[in-house]
Amino acid sequence: MNRVRLFILSAVALLGLGTPSMKAQDAHFSQFYANPLYLNPAYAGSIVCPRIVTNFRHQWPVLSSKYTTYAASYDQHFDAISGGVGVLFLGDRAGAGTITTNAISLIYSFKADLTRDVAMRIALQATYQQKSVDFSQARFGDMIDPKFGFVYATKETLEKYSKGVVDFSTGIIFYSDKFYGGVAVNHFTQPRESFYESTGKEVRLPMKISANFGAVLDIKQQRRREKNIGDMSISPNLIFQYQRNLSSLIGESYSYLNIGLYYSCYPMIVGAWYRQGFLRKQQYANRPDAFVLLAGIEYSFLKIGYSYDFTIPSIKAGKANTGGAHEVSAQFHLPCPVKSRRVRHINCPKF
Repeated sequence: MNRVRLFILSAVALLGLGTPSMKAQDAHFSQFYANPLYLNPAYAGSIVCPRIVTNFRHQWPVLSSKYTTYAASYDQHFDAISGGVGVLFLGDRAGAGTITTNAISLIYSFKADLTRDVAMRIALQATYQQKSVDFSQARFGDMIDPKFGFVYATKETLEKYSKGVVDFSTGIIFYSDKFYGGVAVNHFTQPRESFYESTGKEVRLPMKISANFGAVLDIKQQRRREKNIGDMSISPNLIFQYQRNLSSLIGESYSYLNIGLYYSCYPMIVGAWYRQGFLRKQQYANRPDAFVLLAGIEYSFLKIGYSYDFTIPSIKAGKANTGGAHEVSAQFHLPCPVKSRRVRHINCPKF
């Protein structure tokens, strides 16, 4: 069964790079606010002080064709340029390394105070992405011997085994001391990423649109700026994401509605997300996707979080047939320049 799964996932991934009817999707993280630049580039510089973030996600660990994704970022606000600067690195290994994607992004986020209580940041992100195929990990039908399994060399080929593209994204956020929200448009230039070029058919990186809204409501707070042991708050959140789908077999586009709630009793925080999928084809509409539980600790300059995705189809079947997804994040908030302390920072969840 492992060989069959590997064959199916490898074939789907390769077709997604080489045919006009199948397109790739962006990697997914369940700890949205623990990877803020990935959620929306306008979050660059949003906490004003220097911030380093690292993320790791291991999806479907019980399958041989598992997916691993990791990210690292740095961002900071600079008074001299009236905005924030960020650098984001993303790596993704799909189908046990059959498809490898590496990307690096540079971000500038301009800040403006709209009123005494509300500020705005609008950002532009430039990305270079390199995608590669390891054919030694792929499995095709012409490799199968009825008795011995995958023993033959495949006749399948690609014109290229690596492709680099330049990509652009943008985002905007609005925030006050209690509320925040924004919209991001990733890949608005939709660069060509096909490994087949002689056919003249364009396979483009599909645009992704994300919208988020949330609030941080204090239950108990001793001081306005500095957090103290025992300070309590709750944070309700909504995140909606839309992107073209991987396969026309299950729908030409997908969208996800994520509903989340955090509870913080400093230095501990717990949270839960429910993810509902909506696919374009009617027979697959309104598909419950996952339930996510997370826990974290934040103290001084360090924040560490862990989350687990419970796949709802697996729960309904009475077994964890994919193993869900594990995700770990770590954030380091560095000392802030004295002048920048007077700049309004965003108050939002950290995981």
